[in-house]
Amino acid sequence: MGRRIGLKDRITLHIREHSSIYLFVSVLLLMGVVFGAIIVNSIHLNQKKELFSYLEQFFGQVSQGKLGDPMEIFKQSYFSHLKYIALIWLLGISVIGLPVILILVFTKGIVVGFTVGFLVDQLGWEGFMLSFVSVLPQNLLIIPLYIIVSTLAVSCSMKLIRQHFINRKSVSFLPFLMRYTAVFTLVGVFLLCASLFEAFASPYFMKGVFDIIKE
Repeated sequence: MGRRIGLKDRITLHIREHSSIYLFVSVLLLMGVVFGAIIVNSIHLNQKKELFSYLEQFFGQVSQGKLGDPMEIFKQSYFSHLKYIALIWLLGISVIGLPVILILVFTKGIVVGFTVGFLVDQLGWEGFMLSFVSVLPQNLLIIPLYIIVSTLAVSCSMKLIRQHFINRKSVSFLPFLMRYTAVFTLVGVFLLCASLFEAFASPYFMKGVFDIIKE
């Protein structure tokens, strides 16, 4: 009888087998972050002013303690994450989903890079502090989770491509699909924690930064 493989060994084996995909997805996301930050410098001055006017309204509300309904913020944040990973899940079980997954990863990086870059460009050191408390904390959890699901989806899509066009063997896909779905479900639970932080803690950290800036 073979030795039963523990969870830690399974994770180690998974990372070793998919290390090249993890590296590629991570680099692609990082490229998106850099590209998003660069885009800030290419925006027309009038567009920057228009965007910043919206931010000023929001920052004014936060600095006055008008933080909005945390539950509504949580719902919007969490359902946004769920829709994102649901789309990644769906693309992963389709043969033609591979390029779209990579585009979504790159786009996610652009959003993060643009957000941080715009705050720093408009507010300097104060913008960096705001990014540190409002963007960084939840993304320390969100970004690794997105890398995990994107890597799994890429791996799944590649598996389907090999099965349909190269190997052409009739192999049961159900066990793999069940494990694939289980990981996405677990990631959804962790994203719940990130959305809770974003809705209930992040606004108070931002208010704290504004209080420091005013002094």
